[in-house]
This record gives sequence, structure tokens and C-alpha cells, in this order.
Amino acid sequence: MMMADTMDYEAQREQLAEVAMQIILHAGDARNLVMEALDEAGEGRYQEAEQKLVDAKEELRQAHVSQTGVVQSEAAGTRYEYSLLFTHAQDTVMTIFSEYNLAKKLIHLYKKTDERIRSLEKHVKE
Repeated sequence: MMMADTMDYEAQREQLAEVAMQIILHAGDARNLVMEALDEAGEGRYQEAEQKLVDAKEELRQAHVSQTGVVQSEAAGTRYEYSLLFTHAQDTVMTIFSEYNLAKKLIHLYKKTDERIRSLEKHVKE
């Protein structure tokens, strides 16, 4: 996203708010997918869980692209007024990135635990 230096204050605020909302929407969709992935893993459906994580990562990528556009524009000289909404959007996407990383690790642990339990059950039956 590029914002021209000549853009008036209200137009710039509106455009930044639109970008912030896109970031929040993508991050929120990613959060929902992460939670669905954990639910799938909790039921032992690991392929479904992995696909949900792939989809969540794509949502986070899209949020990051929007965020990066603003950051690059500012680095190139565009000046922005402080925006609480944009700050919230950045906070939201980073929080959900952390949730994504934790979910990825938890799903791996679920999978390993299930494998160990199945292995023990197999040995007990023998």
C-alpha cells in the first residue's frame, strides 16, 4: 500500500483505517483456523489440523503483507499520524502469530503422544 505525501489528512486516516481493518480481519480468520486446527488435533484428525494451519498461515501472510506496505511507505518518507486502530491491528497479528506457533507445537506434541500411546497399547496386546 502506498500513500502519497500529498494525500489529505482525512483521506490518509481513512486509508490507514482500511488497511488496519484488513489486517484485523485476516488475523481474526487466522485465529479461527488455529483454534479449529487444535480442535481437529484434539480429535486425532491430524491431516485436517495441518491443513487448517496451512490456511491460517496464509491468512497471517496476507495480514503481514498489508502491514508491511504501510511500514515500507513510512520508511520511504510518508508521514502518518498515530493510529490506535493500526496499533491494535499490529498487536493482533503478532498475538495470533504467537498463537499459531504455539498451536503448531501443540499439534506436534498431540501427534507424538498419540503415537507413543498406540505403541504402548500394541506392546501390551502382544
